[in-house]
Amino acid sequence: MRRPPLAATLVVLLAVAIMVGLGFWQVHRRAWKEAMLAQFAVAEQVTTPLVITGADLPDNAGYRHVRWDCPTSGPDQVVGGRNADGRYGWAHVFVCMHGASVPVPVVIGWSPGVTPVQWTGGAIAGVAVPGPKAGIVLHNGDGSARETAWHIVADPPLAGLVANARPDPRDIPNNHWSYAIQWFAFAVIALVIYGMALRRR
Repeated sequence: MRRPPLAATLVVLLAVAIMVGLGFWQVHRRAWKEAMLAQFAVAEQVTTPLVITGADLPDNAGYRHVRWDCPTSGPDQVVGGRNADGRYGWAHVFVCMHGASVPVPVVIGWSPGVTPVQWTGGAIAGVAVPGPKAGIVLHNGDGSARETAWHIVADPPLAGLVANARPDPRDIPNNHWSYAIQWFAFAVIALVIYGMALRRR
């Protein structure tokens, strides 16, 4: 019986080890995502608004009702969105600044038309959503693109607009388990294929 080629065997085993490691990483990510979603589900049930100052979102503020102030806002950026009735149309987003701090997008409302509206900033009540607002590109002072850590969906809407769909943490995908199964399956397939190659050899 011929001995398996050392180099090829090491490469296959290394690849299998990496795929198994990625599978277990996805399992850990699934547990982390489930804990995060559970925290968001609790937060959205809290009715007392959280007052936020500045541009930093507290760790426990995701999907909380919040009160915030927008002292300076940019022009209306109109992106696709849904209203509270599930109808597709246009969401109106203003990027607010607290001095030189990180910009925070605010979705002030929805309309069936793409025509921009006027809004100069002010007090906001709404829902704080972790992560950037889709379709909104922010820029640093040198013109390079950047992302913000959170945004607000106004509730009630502002500038005479219709209410946007309320942010729902259940819309956040949690497919890490399927990714883990895929990586484990890839590892098994790689071993089977290599075993068949050795048998033919």
